[in-house]
Amino acid sequence: MTALFNKGNLMQILEPQQFATWNEPIDMLYACHSKVKRFCKQLTILPGYLEKNGVNQAVLNDVKTILQYFNHAAPLHHDDEEKDFFPALIEKAPQAKESVDELERQHVTLHETWAKLSEQLEELIAEKRTDVDERLITLFVASYDRHIALEEPLFELGKQYLSAEQLTAMGKIMFARRQA
Repeated sequence: MTALFNKGNLMQILEPQQFATWNEPIDMLYACHSKVKRFCKQLTILPGYLEKNGVNQAVLNDVKTILQYFNHAAPLHHDDEEKDFFPALIEKAPQAKESVDELERQHVTLHETWAKLSEQLEELIAEKRTDVDERLITLFVASYDRHIALEEPLFELGKQYLSAEQLTAMGKIMFARRQA
């Protein structure tokens, strides 16, 4: 919540944004995780901020940005992994299959939890509520924390096992997915 953070001294908790291109698809996957972490931190402070300051334009702007990311970019990121990265990785590093299976199950749970949370955030924007269930935010953030901790070592495995040609082709597919 960039605007929200500007109201206090919480800017320091944000990690620097990572910038990547589709020429390096694993770096792009990491960059997506960086955004997820940033938005999760914003969600974590949202209930306290709302309690203290209420719904204001800064909250509305930031919640819209969070909704946009998790409604559109996050599902594309999961498609990148499930349709492109994971299959290529398992082909070259079959030892990753058990982790990939768990990550795919987690994607389902993350989408289900997000559906509940996004409903509350949409109601906040529509001025139908003035708070968000902190337990639901905690569940969502904790789920992503566990997910990222399991997934990022596979990104490193991909850097070891996937060829430059495979990665270039994968990056082109991922880019094209966003142009559709």
